[in-house]
Amino acid sequence: MTDMEIFLADKAGFCFGVKRAINTAFETAGKGKVYCLGPLIHNPQEVNRLREAGVRTVEDFSSLSPGDYLIIRSHGVPPQVLAKARDKGLNIIDLTCPFVGKAQRDAELLQKEGYQVVVIGEKQHPEVQSILGYAGDNAVVVETAEDVEVLKFQNRLGVVAQTTQSYSNFSEIVLKLLSLSKELKVFNTICHSTKERQDAARVLAGQVDVMLVVGGRNSANTTRLVSVCQQEGKPTYHIEVADEIRPEWLQGASKVGVTAGASTPDWVLEGVMEKLTRGKVG
Repeated sequence: MTDMEIFLADKAGFCFGVKRAINTAFETAGKGKVYCLGPLIHNPQEVNRLREAGVRTVEDFSSLSPGDYLIIRSHGVPPQVLAKARDKGLNIIDLTCPFVGKAQRDAELLQKEGYQVVVIGEKQHPEVQSILGYAGDNAVVVETAEDVEVLKFQNRLGVVAQTTQSYSNFSEIVLKLLSLSKELKVFNTICHSTKERQDAARVLAGQVDVMLVVGGRNSANTTRLVSVCQQEGKPTYHIEVADEIRPEWLQGASKVGVTAGASTPDWVLEGVMEKLTRGKVG
């Protein structure tokens, strides 16, 4: 273990949008009754810290009272949800990620221009659900290139992507849609921070023996990093905290790479790095 070298990806951990959301949520805590519509980010450890600070997670706001604070998380919400919250008299703190907001606006524009909107992403992900709210009744969600074969499409298609999509999946689906449509308009709404993290993870995975990916198991961008590292043919392990590292994963490895999703707090990532560099695994 003492001869093992530890490398951290050039881009890892909190992105701008998540950092902004976390800081604002902690600043809002204590101003009154503060609630977040769904987990603020897909990281259980940070959500627990927010709860301890007074930011409670709710799945709906029907029981909230006028004057209560309601945080809209970085994934955003459909416009009708926002309208209902305003009608209820809640103090809305809208922390929708700027990149998600752009995807919402692009979907709305495509719909107004008469295109059938295609959202490339995970059907049940809250961000995709928020984009669909702007995309019109005939919008379609496509997760994989195989989905294109079984779904029905109109002749004029407008495409946006879940901001954490991989470029390879995005481009593969767009090429298939091109062969089906008479007119195709595409907005590349993948967040540049997502691409930077994926590119850095891919480069590092090619240089080490084992990869550790740190982040919530319910985080789309973190699981995407796992996939990227696995595509490089390296043993890859997804962990949420340092205590999950198992010594047998690192047996015989001289170089270990670490990366982290955009919703992974610095203190969690630092805990993993400290455990590895001090040889405290096992």
